Amino acid sequence: MKNLTIILAFVGMMTLQSCSNDNNSQPIVDNDTISEVFEYSNVNFTTGNGFSQILTYPHQLYTSDMVLVYRLSGVFQGADVWKLQPETFYFDDGTLDFQYNFDFTRFDTNVYMNGFDLAGISTNYRLGQVFRVVVIPAYFGNKQSSTIKVDFNDYNAVIKAYHIDESKVIKVQ
Repeated sequence: MKNLTIILAFVGMMTLQSCSNDNNSQPIVDNDTISEVFEYSNVNFTTGNGFSQILTYPHQLYTSDMVLVYRLSGVFQGADVWKLQPETFYFDDGTLDFQYNFDFTRFDTNVYMNGFDLAGISTNYRLGQVFRVVVIPAYFGNKQSSTIKVDFNDYNAVIKAYHIDESKVIKVQ
């Protein structure tokens, strides 16, 4: 009788061990976490706003979200050219002229210019700027940081890596 109890206990332990959670069996699919892009047109940097503009999000972000900011710097062969911020411009002699930079919260991004004689910088760089704020949930950033390397300087690579549909860019006025 004692041997039968030991055998039943052993079989029970073997059965419970087979019910394990193997993290390598299926990839985790998070269907409610999405990356998104907010586009802000006609951003102006003037003495009146201290060469700074607040870009308010259509909804608040999670505290863990990662934010990337890109500025439309031109068009090449019919495609938009987006530059990751911060972006620095230099005089011909190599000294700093000015820089676009940003900081962000869960509610907005503050894009601003800093440098020397900002009022004297061409209006081509100060008025009518277009910025895109790319929101990447931390789940994606942490998950892919160890497996997939994304060149954040390349806007198109970011859009592709995070499966962002360009037709769903949210234009904020």
